[in-house]
Amino acid sequence: MKRKIIKIDHDLCDGCGLCLPGCPEGALRIIDGRARLVSDLFCDGLGACVGECPKGALTVEEREAQPYDEGRVMEEIVPQGPATIRAHLEHLEDHGEKEYLARALDYLKKRKIEVPEGFQLNETGESGGAEPCGCPSARIIDFSGGGEDRPAPAGPAPSRLGQWPVQLNLVPPAAPFLEGADLLVSADCVPIAYGGFHEDLLKNRVVVCGCPKFDDAEAYRERLAEYFRRHEINSVTVARMEVPCCSGLTALARGALADSGKEIPFQETMIGVRGEKLN
Repeated sequence: MKRKIIKIDHDLCDGCGLCLPGCPEGALRIIDGRARLVSDLFCDGLGACVGECPKGALTVEEREAQPYDEGRVMEEIVPQGPATIRAHLEHLEDHGEKEYLARALDYLKKRKIEVPEGFQLNETGESGGAEPCGCPSARIIDFSGGGEDRPAPAGPAPSRLGQWPVQLNLVPPAAPFLEGADLLVSADCVPIAYGGFHEDLLKNRVVVCGCPKFDDAEAYRERLAEYFRRHEINSVTVARMEVPCCSGLTALARGALADSGKEIPFQETMIGVRGEKLN
């Protein structure tokens, strides 16, 4: 079958092993000084390991591969102990993989292995996380206003965040707060580098953020295009860092806008690595 799966550039990989903790499924091993994909059966293609590689050697590609086998994965994970079991379940939950999560929980229960606290199967046989609505990091929350009318105190500045979640991979195209929004597409590093982020960029805007270097840029483009198609979005602002790899965020946002067939006011704000606003 054709599906997404990890690809390793062995010319870039130096065998540091930083990717291994991001793959509790056991699909990656360090062999002969390089990271190797030991089996298609163990790789779910969700790419949790990609962002851990400092060399950019890991990417996600779509190719012919053996189907991912949750049962085989659990056979590898269970002997590693409760912490690894929980890490795997949280990984599946964070990516919305309800079917795989249900299989994993069923595997544990059938073998009378303790299920980590907060995970269970509901009456329909679907998995649920620590809260009835699913993973807290993926739950849609509209704060209705974002605090734009709050007075700025003498102490810590107020947050201007008006919705949850914020990661581009987690905000679904159907999120209601996208309708009529001024959309801010921010690189992950911008809020850390730019001290005026909340007041100057985030205030009165809906935000989605991500990293064009470590994440799936094409998936970003497809999701942004779907936002534009489904909703009447008032404006788009891309906030990115000055480093060259971050320019890809602007390019994919422009591409998504073109794919949607809509004309929406578009602007770019670039932040220097020392935190200064460059335009």
